[in-house]
Amino acid sequence: MAKREENLKKINAELEQLSDEELEKVAGGNAQEMAADSRFLNTLLAGRPGQCDRYGNWTIGLSLGCYDEEIKAAWRSVGINAIVDQLMGGFGKHNTYFHNGQELTQEEARQHAMNFVGKQLKKSDWNW
Repeated sequence: MAKREENLKKINAELEQLSDEELEKVAGGNAQEMAADSRFLNTLLAGRPGQCDRYGNWTIGLSLGCYDEEIKAAWRSVGINAIVDQLMGGFGKHNTYFHNGQELTQEEARQHAMNFVGKQLKKSDWNW
């Protein structure tokens, strides 16, 4: 726990030194994607094996990867291999998604998951 707190202090110190323009860029990348993945998979897999919890961007970003395995396991439960980019505590590059060795966009991965489960969701169904 002390190591996590120490890492959070370092990240917060780094974030405090960023300009507003730089901070806007920080909001994108894999923390944002993983938070969206958690909301989507939580709703899609409700009551099913593989269901993960719902997390926000900052929770994911500042967690130093604590929730990555839970969300990747939820993706695996629907046949998707998600690779999380670990940069600056979860902020940065985009994640990649694969099905049977073929790279998919996040939207394609979502569509595959919905087809796998047999349940179609609109963004408003899970993005609340």
